[in-house]
Order: sequence, then C-alpha cells, then structure tokens
Amino acid sequence: MEADGQLDHVYFPDNGVISVLAVYADGSAIEMATIGREGCTGVQAIFGAKISSMRFFVQISGSAAKMSRPAFVRAMASMPSFRTLMNAYVQAFLEQVMVSVACNGAHQLKQRLARWLLMMRDRSDDDVLPVSQNLLAEMLGVERPTITNAAGELERSGFITRGRQQITIRDRKGLMEASCECYQLVRQRITFHLPKTYTIVLARP
Repeated sequence: MEADGQLDHVYFPDNGVISVLAVYADGSAIEMATIGREGCTGVQAIFGAKISSMRFFVQISGSAAKMSRPAFVRAMASMPSFRTLMNAYVQAFLEQVMVSVACNGAHQLKQRLARWLLMMRDRSDDDVLPVSQNLLAEMLGVERPTITNAAGELERSGFITRGRQQITIRDRKGLMEASCECYQLVRQRITFHLPKTYTIVLARP
C-alpha cells in the first residue's frame, strides 16, 4: 500500500513481516516499524482514518487474515475485548516507532542492523532471511557500501552468513550481543502492552 492510498483493508499477519515506511518528497523512504503476527496493518483505522499516510511493504512473504475497514470499525465498536486489544497494540506500535527513531540517531549501524535482523527472525521463524543488501540499505536509510561494511563485520564475527539475496543467522545469541538495547526494549514493550491472553510469543530469548 502506498502512502496516501485508500485504507480499504486491515491485515493480520499469521507469518511473514510487513515494513512500515515513511516516504519523503524525493521518493526516498525509511523504515519506521515492522509488523508481524503480534499486530496488524492500518492502525490509523482505529481512529477513523480512511487514507494511509504510510507505505506498507511486504518484507518477508507469508499469510495473513484480511478484514475490510468497515468491518474492522464495526468490530471496534461492538466488541469491547477486540477494542481493548487494538488499543493496546497501538501503544506497542507507537513505542516501537519511537524506539526506532531514537535508535537511528543514537546507535551505530552495526548495532541497528543486528537489531533489524533479529526482529525479522522473531517474526519469520526462520534463520534464513530472504533479504538483499540493497533492501537492507533502503530500510536502514544508508548507502549500499555502508550496509555492506556493517554486514561484513557481523559475518566476520560468525553471527551471519551472506548469500545471494539472503542472509542466514548463524549465532542468534552473538547477534543479540552485537545489537543495541533497543531490540530487547521493543520486545518488552510488546509484552507489556498486549494482554497475556493475546500475546503471541516471539522467538525464544
């Protein structure tokens, strides 16, 4: 879904990962947040929006449940438990965005890359991530040579292996140590805001 596009449906991923991008006037974009099985697209619909101000991009393919925006609005109005869950998710989503903004300014690219790879792994349940270095550069808002250098550092440490159009995580614990604290912070905020009954467990610590 492009920014300023019609918000006709809300998607609830069963697996896979969706990126939420901020789009600038020159056409460039940077990732603000990711959505997996713990959440849904179109959080603006909770507030009555019919137009999306963000671009949604399928980062890792998977399956999802789809609900029309009118049906979503009706469910919010008629089902208190659903409304409570969605309000809790909005808080977790907004805190992920805020952490991402702070992380982009405060931490080194290698740390940010490790965090991003871990978040993809949490939601995909697969150590092999079908992402290219060009895509990584776009998502993290840097040039291709810069991301190549950062990925090379992680590979030389034995945490990942780079292949054609994919990255394989070899040492998740090591990657967690290479990441900044923002990775665990986002996980903690998701767990805190979502009621235990509904919390979808991410990858094991």
